[in-house]
Amino acid sequence: MQGFGIHSSIWTMRWTPEAAEFAVGEAANHGFDFVEVALLDPPIVDAAHSRKLFERKGMRAVCSLGLPEACWPSRNPEAGIAFLKTALDKTAAMGAEALTGVTYGGIGERSGLPPTETELNNVATCLRAVAKHAKSLGIGIGIEPVNRYETHLINTAGQASAMLDRVGADNLFVHLDTYHMNIEEKGAGNGILACRSQLKYIHLSESDRGVPGKGTCDWDEIFATLAAIGFKGGLAMESFINMPPELAWGLSVWRPVADSTEQVIGEGLPFLRGKARQYGLI
Repeated sequence: MQGFGIHSSIWTMRWTPEAAEFAVGEAANHGFDFVEVALLDPPIVDAAHSRKLFERKGMRAVCSLGLPEACWPSRNPEAGIAFLKTALDKTAAMGAEALTGVTYGGIGERSGLPPTETELNNVATCLRAVAKHAKSLGIGIGIEPVNRYETHLINTAGQASAMLDRVGADNLFVHLDTYHMNIEEKGAGNGILACRSQLKYIHLSESDRGVPGKGTCDWDEIFATLAAIGFKGGLAMESFINMPPELAWGLSVWRPVADSTEQVIGEGLPFLRGKARQYGLI
């Protein structure tokens, strides 16, 4: 995935045909190269409709998710494999290029203890099997480290890189997120450098998940380091406005992060595009 994209959560968290028509239309109107589809409920997605919609609008796509508790690979790798294979089949049928996100577990998965070797081995077993399936479909699969309040398994770029090494699949990649990096990394630049050869995708999200440029993320450090490593992957703007209660719980979002969708896009998008141009990334 390359270019400048946007997470569908800015408009919807349920990828129904009606929601897809609206989100893809809005993304096209704002000049995005791709949409990141929140694939939280794969069975409800009309893949044929989405594929035709992307083609009609000249839009590329990537999918992302977190797994439901019954399918957390750390506890039940076989259930995780089955869920992710279904999601990968849907991703491929939609014409999307990759499946990424918290593919190794759930949003809100916390044991109360550091990850054990058994948990990490279970996750690796799951990812190894699904990476093989993804390769047969011609798509990539990413893993996104998220902060300590959302999982105990993979919080940093270094941990994500180590999991890729443990799995050993060449179609796995690291997907970073500036919101999580602002919490977990000893400087965003160090996080990027820790996985430089494996980094193919990044969420551009402010420190409070609100309007980019109005928080504490060091955007010059982020974009300068991406430029320094010759980053050629996907740059995806992400902010949560419309959120179902079950996801709000996992993400610990209890209040609006911005006044409106229009504010996030109208103010945040020019800011991010300006930084990307400044550092030669678009």
